[in-house]
Amino acid sequence: MPSTAPFDPFSQSFTLLLSDSTPFNLSIPDLDDFVLYNVQICINYGAQLGGSLILLIVLLLLTKPDKRLSPIFILNSISLTLNVIRNVLQCLYFTSPFSEVYAYFGQDYSRVPRSAYATSVAATMVTFILLACIEISLILQVRVVCVTLQKPRRQAILMLSNVIALMAIGFRFALSVENARYIISLNYLTELKWLESAANITASISICWFCAVFVTKLAFALIERRTLGLGRFGPMQIIFIMGCQTLIIPAIFSILQYFTRIPAMSSNVLTLVTIFLPLSSLWASANMTTRAQHPSGPSTPASHSNRFSFRQKFFSSSSSGSMGPLITHRALDGPLSPASTVMMRLSQS
Repeated sequence: MPSTAPFDPFSQSFTLLLSDSTPFNLSIPDLDDFVLYNVQICINYGAQLGGSLILLIVLLLLTKPDKRLSPIFILNSISLTLNVIRNVLQCLYFTSPFSEVYAYFGQDYSRVPRSAYATSVAATMVTFILLACIEISLILQVRVVCVTLQKPRRQAILMLSNVIALMAIGFRFALSVENARYIISLNYLTELKWLESAANITASISICWFCAVFVTKLAFALIERRTLGLGRFGPMQIIFIMGCQTLIIPAIFSILQYFTRIPAMSSNVLTLVTIFLPLSSLWASANMTTRAQHPSGPSTPASHSNRFSFRQKFFSSSSSGSMGPLITHRALDGPLSPASTVMMRLSQS
């Protein structure tokens, strides 16, 4: 008599009916994966939302009034605000009818209101605007850092920086437009796999390029200061540390998105850059204030002039198995549509 496999209550399945009374099976593991995915990605977005909101409040409170009209402060504030809005919109997707059990497994979105579609489309466009603000902020800061270079070198660096930034913005804009079109039509995003990957790669390359230029220039400046006996820890060292951090940590997250099962890992890249840019200037300006209140030795009019010139140059602000298609593509930027949500979950099953 052949032996039968033991009954596993955790792998049971049950039958649901579509709107035309067609039955389909849904297993408990599939339902568990559905719930786990929602929890994991909402934790991710919630952490980004909280970090951005806290830093935005701190930035507005600690920035001096005379620095609030500087371009860097305005761009950093706009970037933090956009990142808060972006994560709120992405969290709202999981409270909408798009993320209901029957709608997802039955692929029936007939009861999804137009406002839910608008929320998903808005999330894609806000991501594009956020990247544009970050790129503009990085370009402005590289212009300040490279002001002392010889004109041919400075122009070459700025020209290459503009090209890299425009490539990242262009790919993100194309992805946002195509993603919005697919959201409205409720099609799947398999055709956008290469575009999505290209948008994330070009954005990561641009961030690494700008931070590499920034860190390299500051490294040479620190070496020169040390040869002059000015090796005390100060604002330049702080910006150098934060520049290295902005170069390395987002790059790690950008690479991990291709090797980890954590959903929407790549969405952390923009959040990290958005947070690190104003945080570095807040730290540096706080250090300058502390040094001004507790000087370590006598100073001369020339030293005061050099400090003022340095501050003007580098700190122009205080912020510087169930129903559904068999698709195995992972949406890198998180679910901005029901189609990308299906793909991300199926790729992890």
